[in-house]
Amino acid sequence: MANEGKKAIIRIYSSFNNTHITATDVTGAETISSMSGGMVVRLGKDKSKQYAAVQMASQVSEELVSKGFTSADVHVRAPGGNKSRSQGPGAKSAIRTLTRSSIKINKIEDSTPVQHGHLRKKGGRRGRRV
Repeated sequence: MANEGKKAIIRIYSSFNNTHITATDVTGAETISSMSGGMVVRLGKDKSKQYAAVQMASQVSEELVSKGFTSADVHVRAPGGNKSRSQGPGAKSAIRTLTRSSIKINKIEDSTPVQHGHLRKKGGRRGRRV
């Protein structure tokens, strides 16, 4: 088995308000790169959009390549639990950008937390009163 170079883990957290991309080594102890939607766009409403996710993913992949990483595993996460289990709009765009970069993607895994039993949503018995 030939030496394929260093391997990284890229974690994407995508909600409907923001997108975070963090790249670590295989152990998860050393953070190589970390980006958030507010670091690439100026308006707060644009933090979760596809454009911000593409910019973040390209910057993270460039940093990984410059530090000698050649392959990566991707873990995608939504808020989950008793919140939304669907990913925000930036998740697919970030994955698409990472696959087009020079980093080899080994696997893409969904790590959204799933509730077991019954968890109450916040807001009380009568819900949020607007």
